[in-house]
Amino acid sequence: MTRQAVHTVGQPDFCFPNARLLIFAKAPVAGEVKTRLIPPLSATEAARLHARFIRRTLDVACGSNLCPIQLWCSPQLHHSFFVDCRRSFPVVLHDQCGGDLGARMRQAAASALAESDYVLLIGCDCPTLTAEYLQQALTALKKGYNAVLGPAEDGGYVLLGLRYADPELFDGIAWGTDTVLDGTRDRLQRLKWRWHEMAEQWDVDRPEDLVRLKRNRALAAQVGLSGVGR
Repeated sequence: MTRQAVHTVGQPDFCFPNARLLIFAKAPVAGEVKTRLIPPLSATEAARLHARFIRRTLDVACGSNLCPIQLWCSPQLHHSFFVDCRRSFPVVLHDQCGGDLGARMRQAAASALAESDYVLLIGCDCPTLTAEYLQQALTALKKGYNAVLGPAEDGGYVLLGLRYADPELFDGIAWGTDTVLDGTRDRLQRLKWRWHEMAEQWDVDRPEDLVRLKRNRALAAQVGLSGVGR
């Protein structure tokens, strides 16, 4: 695993210093991200929107001062976009390693748990993610829950909190389908873990999600949507 340290002045007083927030992101390469939004967006517009979602997620996470933040990058952390993120935000960059999404998540969680008590894993597709939402998840883990789930309307999840990186939670999941959330719940039950579920959120993955986002002017403005896909 490759790691690139971030240089900061002093050590912030985090609310949850024994936690780590892991943000998963793919470099905004036209034609490789937000492809289900092409059309109505062009490949370039979709990539720009994707980049804005990543930056919005970093703004929320870094502005919360909750815990140290790791940005897990694909295809590799030396991409110019991620280098710029490191300059702009107090994050540590890591390469995503492994096969499918589950393998990459498990490897990242295990790595972070080697230096912390619990972790949150999130992506960058949720326009309603807030610092309060992250704080609620971390509070549940601090209270002793083994896991936290942030359900998504499409049958996946926008957040996963863990105290342990058990392979059972990641192996054999049909990632990108509407069975991810229920499949994860089934596995948590088999593990006999105590978990906490957060309020349901939604992702922007499909054209109808884009229409919904545009209707919310405040959220749309946060990702610069007013000038995209007209």
